Amino acid sequence: MTSPRVAVLCGGDSAEREISLLSGRGVHAALVRQGWDAELVDIRTYDGLPQRLAPFAAVFNILHGGAGEDGTVQLLLDLMGKPYVGSGPLASALAMDKSESRKAFQGKGLPVPAWALCTGGDPVALARAAELGYPLVLKPRREGSSVGVHLVRDRAELEQVASALLSRYGEFLAERFIPGREVTASILDRDGEVVALPLVEVRPREGDLFDWTAKYTPGGCAVSCPAELPPDLTAHIQDIARQAHLVLGCRDLSRADFRVARDGTPYLLEVNALPGLTEMSLFPRAAHAVGLSYDDLVVHLLNRALARLPAPTPLG
Repeated sequence: MTSPRVAVLCGGDSAEREISLLSGRGVHAALVRQGWDAELVDIRTYDGLPQRLAPFAAVFNILHGGAGEDGTVQLLLDLMGKPYVGSGPLASALAMDKSESRKAFQGKGLPVPAWALCTGGDPVALARAAELGYPLVLKPRREGSSVGVHLVRDRAELEQVASALLSRYGEFLAERFIPGREVTASILDRDGEVVALPLVEVRPREGDLFDWTAKYTPGGCAVSCPAELPPDLTAHIQDIARQAHLVLGCRDLSRADFRVARDGTPYLLEVNALPGLTEMSLFPRAAHAVGLSYDDLVVHLLNRALARLPAPTPLG
């Protein structure tokens, strides 16, 4: 039987374009190696996207950031009747919105750092942020890959960074920095279960944050998988990640980022509903730790999307 044509959708126009291209090329190569009829669809604009995707039976969406990850493209694909890898429109929108996802996590009783949403029209926003206590992490409300993330240690830095973020985004999230360790928990929907993969710990070689430089500079951080944490703490973090995946309504995959305080308390930072899928990305590393190769992971995710193809209507 001929395999369905699959579009590997990547690129886009967000600040994460280059990372999306790396993920897309990796996914495409894996599918081709496994005998799939896959085509790399690199877009720079969303104009004409329905026409470009019309010939394909399914879409392996690996756009990062912007309209490719915030539910917009997901809604378009739903309207087109195209099955795709990853979460649906609402879960995607919630995961990208750090303010709304934090509210959802808190409503479920999941531990998050003390935080505040700061907007340009709020005259007391900076005072509210400063009340959280220094150091503070400032980040855009709707960006991924640590784009625009800053660590500020005093009022002068707060005012300087806040001014830049407000000028560019109009708002930002401030959260109390948690000294300790950076850990990620990957979630994979598999065999009817929400499976938490082994934890990954990342240790930046410079600075205190797993920021853009640490993520994408060769040798910028040390990575350990499985993370060397006590078994009970590991299980606790994995359970929080599973709950976060479910409370946002994610499907197929997600990756939750944590800070583990020096006293062992884990704090959930955010959930990435469409994490990077280069062969060296954190999610594939976690999958590899349970014996799931990169190619097998990619094919598993595609098969989950294809299982959502509408059933054919009987004739007669």
